[in-house]
Amino acid sequence: MRNITIVGAGQAGLQLGIGLLDKGYSVTAISNRTGEEIANGKVLSSQSMYDMALSHERELGIAFWDEKCPPIEGIHVRAGDAQAGAQLDFRSRMSANGQSVDQRVKMPRWMDEFQRRGGNLVIGEVDMAELERLAATSDLVLVATGKGDLGKLFERDAARCTFDRPQRAIALTYVHGMVPRDDFTALNININPGVGELVHFPALTHSGPCDIINIESVPGGPMDRWDAVKTPADHLALTKALIAEFFPWEAPRFANIRLTDDNGILFGRVTPTVRKSIGVLPSGRTVLGMGDILVLNDPMTGQGSNNAAKGASLYLEAIVARGNGAFDRPWMEALAEGYWDYAQWSARFTNSMLVPPPPHVMEFLGTCCQNSGLAHQFADAFNDPKSLSTWFYDPDAMGRLLAETAAVA
Repeated sequence: MRNITIVGAGQAGLQLGIGLLDKGYSVTAISNRTGEEIANGKVLSSQSMYDMALSHERELGIAFWDEKCPPIEGIHVRAGDAQAGAQLDFRSRMSANGQSVDQRVKMPRWMDEFQRRGGNLVIGEVDMAELERLAATSDLVLVATGKGDLGKLFERDAARCTFDRPQRAIALTYVHGMVPRDDFTALNININPGVGELVHFPALTHSGPCDIINIESVPGGPMDRWDAVKTPADHLALTKALIAEFFPWEAPRFANIRLTDDNGILFGRVTPTVRKSIGVLPSGRTVLGMGDILVLNDPMTGQGSNNAAKGASLYLEAIVARGNGAFDRPWMEALAEGYWDYAQWSARFTNSMLVPPPPHVMEFLGTCCQNSGLAHQFADAFNDPKSLSTWFYDPDAMGRLLAETAAVA
């Protein structure tokens, strides 16, 4: 029986671990927190997930919240400012629903399931000395967390990085009391050009259905006021104030919101980063990165957990296909390139939302306001960002698409 060790017990690590257990592997997963500590701690992310990623959970029998979690049925995109209101406005259902389950609910449940299926769950910190020991005693070590010195093992891949600093100050808020939409539940994306974005969608938390609000402020801009926030009440008050000031078309839905709990808030600044896949230890042994440690996106388009789930599925398939072969450096590099073949498109999609859109993209978004077919294509890109690869970033290809669309109309 081959022995696999996974450092990190989040979406990528636990999903892969459970999949490997089902295939007959001996699996150890290491977490720096117990399930109880995760459940009682601060929210970890916004984790909107879509059908392709969720299908991998369903295949493993760990999609425990399909009947409880409110669906994300579509998207609604609006752009404008406080003076003119929303000047761009389109919506569309997705081909399949998404969902968002608070990781404080999800990860403790998955940790229990990992152990129920025979996995060895270890609670503790992993330093370089411990990682050396693990690499010496395991057939393969995967690192699915970038905390502490572990993240430094994986070199920034400058050739694949678009940015070298945070593009947004990010404030996350879990709330009850949102006024429901009158058509379908949606990933709501509101853009105030040059100021920032308001993204929100339905979710499930400890206390039942809720909504997650993500305010993305351009650093140094008029919404970047978060450093002065000291308490959960301050966080909620500033959330409501910024929505009223910069997204007034949305403000009525937020009039009576309240925090799900005092830990239902998070603030930070993320530098979108791509790292090289292999960490080389002082001994010369190698470990393989996965998930956010390899491709870390701004949460604007909600691709992080989707990348983790799809990557875990890809890794599972590759490990099983390797049989008794060595998990050597060429194999690691080939697997990581296979992951990048997908993840590069989620990164490009997200990064494109962090900069002023070029004219051909503005033309496309404007056309979506009148063309339901194009709006639907854009909605489904959140499920599969690679679907944009042949036309969204190419002005000529975009022009041909718009021309064909106009001819059909």
